[in-house]
Amino acid sequence: MLNYLRKLIPEQHPVRLLFHKLKAVLASIIYRFPSRYLHVIGITGTKGKTTTTNLIAAILQEAGYKIGMTSTVGFQIGTLKWLNEAKMTTLSPFALQKMLRQMVNEGCQFAVLEVSSHSLAQNRVWGVNFDTAVLTNIGEDHLEYHGDFQSYLKAKGLLFERLNRAARKPKIQKLAVVNSDDLQFAYFDQFLADRKYTFGLKGGTCHASNLQLLQTGVSFDLNVPNNSIKLSLKLPGQFNVYNALAASTVALALGINLQVIKAALEKSSTVAGRFEQIDCGQNFAVIVDYAHTEDSLEKLLELYKQQTPGRLWVVFGATGGGRDKAKRSKMGKVADQIASVVILTNDDPYEEDEWKIIQDVAAGVEREEGKNFWKIPNRYQAIQFALRLAQPQDTVVIAGKGAESVQMLEGEKIAWDDRKVVREILSTALAVDL
Repeated sequence: MLNYLRKLIPEQHPVRLLFHKLKAVLASIIYRFPSRYLHVIGITGTKGKTTTTNLIAAILQEAGYKIGMTSTVGFQIGTLKWLNEAKMTTLSPFALQKMLRQMVNEGCQFAVLEVSSHSLAQNRVWGVNFDTAVLTNIGEDHLEYHGDFQSYLKAKGLLFERLNRAARKPKIQKLAVVNSDDLQFAYFDQFLADRKYTFGLKGGTCHASNLQLLQTGVSFDLNVPNNSIKLSLKLPGQFNVYNALAASTVALALGINLQVIKAALEKSSTVAGRFEQIDCGQNFAVIVDYAHTEDSLEKLLELYKQQTPGRLWVVFGATGGGRDKAKRSKMGKVADQIASVVILTNDDPYEEDEWKIIQDVAAGVEREEGKNFWKIPNRYQAIQFALRLAQPQDTVVIAGKGAESVQMLEGEKIAWDDRKVVREILSTALAVDL
């Protein structure tokens, strides 16, 4: 019955949006508006949200604060951490408000929340009183849901639009932290806040200089007003410099010492399922990452192409259920242009025809099937194929799902973790070789 109503009433229909808001209102009342008793930091953007959320949480903990956190990958309340198996960046209103109440009960001072455009457009975060709003960057994503880029941009802007209107908490100002290098900076800079901070490579309140991209990570000078400090991070790529700058800027806005920021960031490693290297003793590299747009896939593949003496393999698919069909062929084109070997497979097809999704992605691939290009719908078999044929000095990149613990097939959730699958296949292969 519920699935029938979902199909009958489109996601953007006023009735559907009203339903989401009523749930958020009711949840806020039932859990007694817990965000009133926390400093709530909301992180939004197209890419980098999860890593930035985790880096901010790490800095706050290094500074001695007790924190709660929700992200695409996992949750945290104090010292307790667990995986996010909901397949939602931002939880439903009842789950979110309940978690915020638990944070309050456990004595947390900060709540660090990854905030999706869907949750903002649907008013799922109604009743959450944000104190700090952070923008990582803006690119095209979720356009099937929002309709066009301007609507997507407006949805992201809701976090900042509502920031200044929200009630002030004792001794807590409303802070806006925005990427000044982003093409949409002016749009987000228009919103009011008690204090505004910026970050970037070209300039900003916090900015990087003397950047060095290394195989083991990155190093750069973190420059703040009247001071600077050298950072060496175990996070690869220029995009992670932006994530570190965003987290540092939030910390600076909160008055956290530069040495504390440095200590926290230099201890941090990649977030689960983000540039995660799987090492079972094999003589080639295996990377699992969440990249699921053409831009994030391009950055991912370009990074490992530079570091790979042999062939660069990529195994990926595209999400079904009508989600962002326009990006499928673009992702195929990116893979075709950068990777040595392309293997198309399932991501989360939901109820959609898995072969139709693969064919949509393949439309962007110009090489002939069988010539460093294969279509293997079964994700296990696709990963196994790549791992069995990879040679010394190759890199196999498995993209699209990262640390997700389920796969959506024909409307059903099945247990799935790319990382576990890779370890199982590699361990079996290595045992046979021995």
